[in-house]
Amino acid sequence: MIVLEAALSLLAARVTPLAVEEVAIDAAAGRVLAAPVLARAQSPRTAVAAMDGYAVNDATTAPEVPLKLVGEARPGARYTGNVAPGEAVRIFTGAPMPNGTDRCIMQEYATRDGDLVRFAADYGPGWHVREAGSDFAAGTVAVDAGRRLDPRAMIAAAAADRKTICVHARPRVAIIGTGDELAHPGDAWQRADAVPDSVTHGVAAMAAQAGGIIVARSIGIDDLAELEALAGTMLDRADVVVVTGGASVGDRDFARPMFAPHGLDLLFAKVAIKPGKPVWIGRARKNWVLGLPGNPGSAMVTARLFLWPLLAALQGQPVGSVLRWRRLPLAVPMAATGSRETLVRACWDDEGLCPINLQDSGAQRALVDAGWLIRCPAGTPALPAGQMVNALSISPGF
Repeated sequence: MIVLEAALSLLAARVTPLAVEEVAIDAAAGRVLAAPVLARAQSPRTAVAAMDGYAVNDATTAPEVPLKLVGEARPGARYTGNVAPGEAVRIFTGAPMPNGTDRCIMQEYATRDGDLVRFAADYGPGWHVREAGSDFAAGTVAVDAGRRLDPRAMIAAAAADRKTICVHARPRVAIIGTGDELAHPGDAWQRADAVPDSVTHGVAAMAAQAGGIIVARSIGIDDLAELEALAGTMLDRADVVVVTGGASVGDRDFARPMFAPHGLDLLFAKVAIKPGKPVWIGRARKNWVLGLPGNPGSAMVTARLFLWPLLAALQGQPVGSVLRWRRLPLAVPMAATGSRETLVRACWDDEGLCPINLQDSGAQRALVDAGWLIRCPAGTPALPAGQMVNALSISPGF
């Protein structure tokens, strides 16, 4: 059994990104860049107005002195003439500044009289012009390699004026829930002692949020021969196979044995954390296999700690990039934890973090409210309200 940091270090050292592919910008949202996006041209390409108003030459413009309007400039339809002293051009936000002008006076300061315009004495001090190249220069990096294209990064990537960009392939993920008791949601009530298979749905949702493509999800009964065959089928289809349950050492715990005929090579077998000690990771047929505990709370905690980083690393991101622990205050006192490093599920209110009342690994309704994990080293004493703790968002998004 190894500690959390050692397990993550092993994972970071062993995972290599998947292949690189070129995709259209329209299909790039959520993908991770395999190469930087370089700007085709500077932005703005020429000086443009930052406000609706009038383009003028500042040196020949004075308050209350009328200027002659000689034209109009709109985004995509510039004024093509030259503006002489004593002249002005009506201009709209984003329109190129006409030749001979260097200032945009906001329309709120203007008074029109036919083709004449004059400006109030307090029209300064802003010039309201975005200079050419003030956002970025041609050939510069608009978005760095390794960045997931979230909505903000998509703005910059599209602004670089590239039709296609290079990204890492999305990991294909197959999920197997094990246990004779499991039934598909909606069917469990029809069979005595059946339990709805909730965990694989939570794992699938997390994998998709982390950029994975769910190619299969299946329930496997506690029969080793059938599970071995199912494991082989999933390894043929996926880059990552996640198996839930069967992670202990009982007579019917087949999560690791089911991959043995497929050449399972373990990276680690247990981690000294609570909940989630039985979590394990290995390789089989050169694909990744992640074993999660069967209890919902344990499964979601370990999926957040290991599945999300694994999928990130396969997409070219550092393992640590999706495990950003933050220093946040406790809103209420927190009880002492035991001899293992403990991940306390918590919610957030206006005062800080509040550990949820039900920390049992089998609890499912309580997970709805648990948006954070509080990281408590082994032997952490009781902590008062206001104490700063290390916390990780369970659903960080991109």
